[in-house]
Amino acid sequence: MSIMRLIPYPPGIIVGGEIIFKGRDLLKVTEEEIRHVRGSQIAMIFQEPTTSLNPVLTVKLQLAESLMLHRGLDKQAAGEEAVKLLEIVGIPDAARKAEGYPHQFSGGMQQRVMMAMALSCNPELLIADEPTTSVDVTVQAQLLELIDNLRSQFGTAVILITHNLGMVARYVDRVNVMYAGRLMETGPTDAIFAEPRHPYTIGLIASVPRLDLPRKRKLFVIEGLPPNLARLPQGCPFHPRCVYALDRCRQEKPELLEVGKNHYSACFRSGELGDKRGLMDER
Repeated sequence: MSIMRLIPYPPGIIVGGEIIFKGRDLLKVTEEEIRHVRGSQIAMIFQEPTTSLNPVLTVKLQLAESLMLHRGLDKQAAGEEAVKLLEIVGIPDAARKAEGYPHQFSGGMQQRVMMAMALSCNPELLIADEPTTSVDVTVQAQLLELIDNLRSQFGTAVILITHNLGMVARYVDRVNVMYAGRLMETGPTDAIFAEPRHPYTIGLIASVPRLDLPRKRKLFVIEGLPPNLARLPQGCPFHPRCVYALDRCRQEKPELLEVGKNHYSACFRSGELGDKRGLMDER
């Protein structure tokens, strides 16, 4: 949300940092400039389509609105393009369905409409925030394959925000593992899964059910609860739940350090950890 400056100020506030996109800091551009970035250069698929689509406007009109605003199409051309976009994202009988309202679509079809809307202006960056939360497993797979195919077709970069590690392993090239608003580990997907170097990453991977282990084996659980973001603990925010925590972790915030090729970890013990998922099995 910060990258597109969608949260009003106040109450939202950005206390520091930069968001560099095509050589510009998006936090410093004017409201007029950021309006031209939203939709046309950066688009977003929101987590819950039922709250993102306008219930009193037809799907066609909602799609056409962005086409008229960002691409300068007239109403008729925008309507025709809207139908084509619905066909691209796999909605059958698109010309008829386009005249319908969001409540007349299933959850999976609503999310396809959101994808069509996000892709309507051929953005260079697509942010997908938990895009499969509201649909069943079969539809999840269809939507993810659709995003992947559209990425290849349009050459769009995709940021996928998710808790689903299976989704991460299959569809992304690089992983950023975040905890309490901080980047804990970042690296190529293969490196993150093969040799995680942060205790939180190790715990996440260890908590995934595995078919190659005994059926009665207990699932690993990361003990404790996430911290209150308004009152983060001193030192590393993960230390109250970390099985590898040192006294130093309770006092200092570790910085991201390189632990492999393009692989970074914010942990004082990342050099010792390597692949410690076996230790999790012993607990």
